[in-house]
Amino acid sequence: MSALQKILVTGSNGQLGKELKKIASSFPQFDFVFLSKEDLPIHHFEMVRSYFTGYHPQYVINCAAYTAVDRAEEEKDRVFHINSEAAGVLAAICKENHTKLIHISTDYVFDGTANVPYKEDSSTNPQSVYGASKLEGEKQVLQLNPDAIIIRTSWVYSEFGKNFVKTMLKLQQEKEEISVVNDQVGSPTYAADLAEVIIQIIASQKWEAGIYHYCNEGITSWYDFAVAIKEMTGSQCRIKPIPTEQYPTPAKRPAYSVLDKTKIEKAFNIRAKDWKESLATCLNNLA
Repeated sequence: MSALQKILVTGSNGQLGKELKKIASSFPQFDFVFLSKEDLPIHHFEMVRSYFTGYHPQYVINCAAYTAVDRAEEEKDRVFHINSEAAGVLAAICKENHTKLIHISTDYVFDGTANVPYKEDSSTNPQSVYGASKLEGEKQVLQLNPDAIIIRTSWVYSEFGKNFVKTMLKLQQEKEEISVVNDQVGSPTYAADLAEVIIQIIASQKWEAGIYHYCNEGITSWYDFAVAIKEMTGSQCRIKPIPTEQYPTPAKRPAYSVLDKTKIEKAFNIRAKDWKESLATCLNNLA
């Protein structure tokens, strides 16, 4: 019997890491190891290198990242150290060890001025420190390990951690009225769906390196996303649409961040679920 293929998941306490942990038992052909940023801080390069020497994973799913978008504006050096430099070193170590790498990136690499979905080769122009650090991370990863797969995703939420869905549930329970931005549009991504897609890619044994886009099907605004949460939970909270300028944040968000998923769907025979269907699943699990 052949040995199980080992999959190392970094940043395993984040939303995506926890969703991967949840489905791991459904894939008995893989031996998963989940390491949080405390277990294996990817910016401690010697630790990462020595871990590989002992464990020899066949695959790495890099979920480790600095993701506090607004705080990132104040902590530029730290953000770039984790999202760019460390991602690059991890990619290089994967290459040295003949380990396949899947690295997660973001819609924030775009400026949000488009009006048709962004393709993988659309021109990038990040408007925030977080976006710039993730774009630099993509460049480092592919420069140091051209065999890597990068998946850009958008508006990630789940039952875990801090995210828009959980914030809305809390606010809609506590307040009679809330205001939500209605002039930023994109596609929500349920982290559980993204986790399944990543394992599907690995399980397919068909490795095609490069950048891919994945999010749930459909386009919405943050306001309509909040209204959908209200309707599905029967909340009585009033939701007021407001323009972005009435809700200033330290980091600039893309006004339009819809990702074109054609490439990943064709390459790995994937069908993205509708965002409302996935939202219903998440709310059900939270209830």
